[in-house]
Amino acid sequence: MSLTNSSNSAVNKDTATSTDRPEPLDRVNSIAPYQQGKSAIKGRSSVIKLSSNEGCFGPSPAAVVAYKKIAEEIHRYPDGSQRSLREALGEVHGLDPDRILCGNGSEEIIGLLMRCYVGEGDELILSENHFVMCSIYGKAQGAKIVLAPEIDFTTSVDEILQCISPKTRMIALANPNNPTGTYVTAREIERLIQAVPKDILILLDGAYAEFVEAGDFDAGDQWVESSENVVMTRTFSKMYGLAGLRVGWAYGPPAIIEVLNRIRTPFNTNICALAAAEAAVRDNDHVRRVIEHNTCWQNRFRAELGSLGIFVVPSVTNFYLMHFEDLPGKSANEAGEYLQEQGIIPRPASDDRCLRLTVGNDEENEAVLRVLTAYVAE
Repeated sequence: MSLTNSSNSAVNKDTATSTDRPEPLDRVNSIAPYQQGKSAIKGRSSVIKLSSNEGCFGPSPAAVVAYKKIAEEIHRYPDGSQRSLREALGEVHGLDPDRILCGNGSEEIIGLLMRCYVGEGDELILSENHFVMCSIYGKAQGAKIVLAPEIDFTTSVDEILQCISPKTRMIALANPNNPTGTYVTAREIERLIQAVPKDILILLDGAYAEFVEAGDFDAGDQWVESSENVVMTRTFSKMYGLAGLRVGWAYGPPAIIEVLNRIRTPFNTNICALAAAEAAVRDNDHVRRVIEHNTCWQNRFRAELGSLGIFVVPSVTNFYLMHFEDLPGKSANEAGEYLQEQGIIPRPASDDRCLRLTVGNDEENEAVLRVLTAYVAE
């Protein structure tokens, strides 16, 4: 016997809505999808992909060994508490493992923070050039995105402070920043944290923090430990070359970590990612090799491309942003097309004066210099 009232079981066609499918929320409909870095060129079987800031040396050898070793265990669920990786991160970075949360890339954790702390009508402050997923997550929550202008392609603490209003709930700051490659000094970050009301959440996204050698930089753990409103996120995608495994982590106040654990999925980091990341974070030789290579090539790019008239924004990351407005008759769009004709894939910027490239291996980087030299000469 049916428990449904037969008189109400059928939909009255006269009162049905005019659409014939479920409709998403208006605020979701208004969001433009994230545009991934291009990975192929039509008609070419072999390309140099420099569009996604991936690790040019691949994964840590130790991570590969750990990944293969865990293969026979993939019928098991991963450790939902992420204990082993959290303890390894705590050991290497000198952090409290109980303040660490791991995720399916740091992007997932950023999304969890938005879901927990940003709502309809709230304001989310971002830098003028920001990691696009932050604005996507904010818009999905119904928040108003407030963009703070930058000075010389660098996030400005003064501009951020001027944007704060009674509706501000969160400030998300990538440091170093993507796509500019610049960073905010530790002194400026501390000034920001001291000036921001304590009920506003501050996110320090350190996806590229491992690359920075500057003495006046700090990734953020000291402020996490001394504040109740600061969270730092990191990733294994860049320095450690584990982009395909999607694993990141956050360090935050116990109260915020507890809130995130309420809504994260039970097994949001897979068993292979956990094993590989634990091995990678302890591979100091791999990290040192990557940093030395990256620093050397960043210096070469600034010098050699600068001599061609291409301005390279000083970058502390594994990518660099080029500007072409000082070259008469040349443009970033045209340079991007020229590179692709030669089998090199760059990342166009939202500003059509700019082009972004990942630091590749020696052979790939030499190819970039040859092609851009030819482009300017033509």
